[in-house]
Amino acid sequence: MVHLIALFLCAFSSLLCAEESDYKFAGRHFLASYMGCDLKAIGDVEGMIHAMDAAVKASGATVLDEAHYTFPPNGLTIVYLLSESHASLHTYPEHGACFVDLFTCGDRCSAEKFDEALRFYLKPQEVSARLFLRNESVEEAVYSIHKEPLFSLGNCIR
Repeated sequence: MVHLIALFLCAFSSLLCAEESDYKFAGRHFLASYMGCDLKAIGDVEGMIHAMDAAVKASGATVLDEAHYTFPPNGLTIVYLLSESHASLHTYPEHGACFVDLFTCGDRCSAEKFDEALRFYLKPQEVSARLFLRNESVEEAVYSIHKEPLFSLGNCIR
């Protein structure tokens, strides 16, 4: 019986160690400012919520919860709690501007697809985007958006 318990404990501790070694202590943090956005798109609160839902879905992240608040008449803040971390969007329709961020642990999610989906909807004239790799330190990564569309907003259902 003692040998059986010892064997079980060894097997169980091996499983725990294997799970810990699969965990990657790192993340990717995408930040963007979209300027000169399509005024009709950025002023459409329901459309913005749909576009952000689609962008998070396109990134491959897992949504745990979402909250949004409308600042009358049509300013919007949306925050998503993700299994991988978080995403947020803040619109300033009176300036044609939108600020977003997407932080995800590991390297499974795509900031590029998230960005592409929001650009597709907002049609900004100017974009300033940065991607940071985060672990024990913070490093800026090379970031560029694909020239060919990765995403079509029509393929996503709210």
